[in-house]
Amino acid sequence: MSFFYYILAALLYFAALPYLLYLRFKPKYQHSIPARFFLNNNPRFAEGGIWFHACSFGEVRSLSPFIDKIEPLDVRISVITQTGFKEACKHSKVQVRYLPFEIFLPFWMVHQKVLIVMEAELWPLLFIVAKAKGMKTVLLNARISDNSNVSYQRFAWFYRWIFSHIDLVFAQSDQDEQRLKLLGAKEVRVSGNIKVFSHYEVTHTYVKAQGKRVIVMASTHEGEEDLLLAHLTLCPEDQLIVVPRHPERFSKVDKLLTEYALTAGKSYARLSEQTTIDSDIILCDKMGELNNLYAIADVVLLGGSFIDGIGGHNPLEPAYFKTKIISGAFIFNQKVLFELVENAITCQVEELKNVFDRIEEYPHSTISHRSDIEPLLEQILGK
Repeated sequence: MSFFYYILAALLYFAALPYLLYLRFKPKYQHSIPARFFLNNNPRFAEGGIWFHACSFGEVRSLSPFIDKIEPLDVRISVITQTGFKEACKHSKVQVRYLPFEIFLPFWMVHQKVLIVMEAELWPLLFIVAKAKGMKTVLLNARISDNSNVSYQRFAWFYRWIFSHIDLVFAQSDQDEQRLKLLGAKEVRVSGNIKVFSHYEVTHTYVKAQGKRVIVMASTHEGEEDLLLAHLTLCPEDQLIVVPRHPERFSKVDKLLTEYALTAGKSYARLSEQTTIDSDIILCDKMGELNNLYAIADVVLLGGSFIDGIGGHNPLEPAYFKTKIISGAFIFNQKVLFELVENAITCQVEELKNVFDRIEEYPHSTISHRSDIEPLLEQILGK
């Protein structure tokens, strides 16, 4: 089956070449496409290390507590996205690469002590080639949401083939454990969500404007800004900071907020153009600022949850800074994390106005449970 999969992947690669060359010129992909699909400036790792593979910025950041416990010269990190690559490079002395497309893996990969793959990065040849080269293979922070479970079951035969090459799986919950076993996962252990180990650092200190209540509309997706603004009644002392999830949407959200501020008679600015935070409405058009803004936030409207299909975002980050959290009801991808947060409010968007108007009556959020990372790391590395 591996041979036929390789042939299919090669045919797909050659068919997609014109599109890949087109994407190469988009800023979002200008480094990742050449590295992943043409091996440009993407050499092999040195042998004999501990290899973490994560897709993007958030997954790389959640691996930081593990990486910090290991000798940096022993760590290798592969990623898919440019934001993930930039975040991984913050770890000094660590080797960072883009993960090549699967057809290159048999020639690109070299032996490591262990391969640790995050969540749903189930690339078949990544695990197959790793096992063929004598590596221990681990799937970390694995989960199967209610929404995706049907799709997984429909292609159960395919996932059984993949899981036959994975030695050890760490699931986020008991339900995930059962679902993973049905898909053929052999050794499954429940470890919870690894994001509970994270420490959220402030890299820049913003000074709150005097007399202002700071509201951060965080990690919003297409359509959410309009929806939330339509259900909010901002007070004169409120300062709204909007943080879109994806940087390619900054320009579009800028136009929306410019029009909204003009209609509402409020001042507006982009964060990249300010040295202080003093406008009524601010667009955060800079990456890596969310924790800095959570540190001064009074209320957080956690995006990705007010429209169906996304599944919510990590509530541990704003809870770490003891903000008041209001999330939408669509949090199917974050259920385990919400169980670790006390006083986070979830509501339908139709209920948002009533909840927001009474937010001063609600307590601040806190993280209810933290545990030691050492025992989990010992299980992963087999010590």
